[in-house]
Amino acid sequence: MITKTFVTTVEHENQRLDTLVASQIPEISRTRATELVRDGLVLVNGEVKKAKYKPQVANVIEVSIPMVQELEIIVEDLQLDIVYEDPSVAVVNKPSGMVVHPSFGHSSGTLVNGLLYAIKDLSGINGEKRPGIVHRIDKDTSGLLMVAKNDQAHDSLSEQLQIKAVTREYIALVHGIIDHELGKIDAPIGRDPKDRIRYEVVRNGKDSVTHFEVIKRFAEYTLIKCRLETGRTHQIRVHLRYIGHPIVGDPLYGPRKTHKSDFGQFLHAKTIGFDHPVTGEYLSFETKLPMEFMEFLATLES
Repeated sequence: MITKTFVTTVEHENQRLDTLVASQIPEISRTRATELVRDGLVLVNGEVKKAKYKPQVANVIEVSIPMVQELEIIVEDLQLDIVYEDPSVAVVNKPSGMVVHPSFGHSSGTLVNGLLYAIKDLSGINGEKRPGIVHRIDKDTSGLLMVAKNDQAHDSLSEQLQIKAVTREYIALVHGIIDHELGKIDAPIGRDPKDRIRYEVVRNGKDSVTHFEVIKRFAEYTLIKCRLETGRTHQIRVHLRYIGHPIVGDPLYGPRKTHKSDFGQFLHAKTIGFDHPVTGEYLSFETKLPMEFMEFLATLES
């Protein structure tokens, strides 16, 4: 961990914390600065603040920058489903069971391993271990992801995510019968104080909003469409568990195995839409449910 410290002056007044960090530490991009603030690695007078916080004159800003761990990335032909690609961006349909980027314990078979084979130019803002990765979906969630092919595109897509300008719609199969047709879950999410792997609805968590709409009801399940207004880790999974309708097959937030399918959790990122980083044109993409998802729905129909 590298720590860098600076003291604010009158020239720094009215600047957001993430913008200020990026301007004072040239090797850190605005996107990276925002991530460091979000992860609690930027302190203002010893306290964690949000990215939009505006420090006062003579505040001490301490920035901790994690060292990049050495991890060999294997280039693999994983036959990725590239839905769209141009010189700036790509959209890929990730299968359930695939981790997005390498980590210790997952050095191969990840989306990044496949991207390095399928796409030659990828943004480098998130470092060598996460080239092109602007956002993530869970290992057991299938569906669409944006990929940045250069740093300009990465900054644009990241900014759109921050200002909630990206359309993200999911299809989920949940336990139980949801009686009402539409719903909005507005509940803050933070780490579970008893389990660092899990997230929960907590009083001092980050603002989190999920909208949902019922598509179809079965005897013991409900098929719904979810639209993300914010994009917190495990947001849909946590919110649906919170209202008493966890996702079928969710190993972390759902009940133990309750069906005979070998498919993972029944959550699919079906739709993604964003403004093109160069042309400004709004692009929207959709993908079908995975075959295993559709087959399980067919068994419920019968």
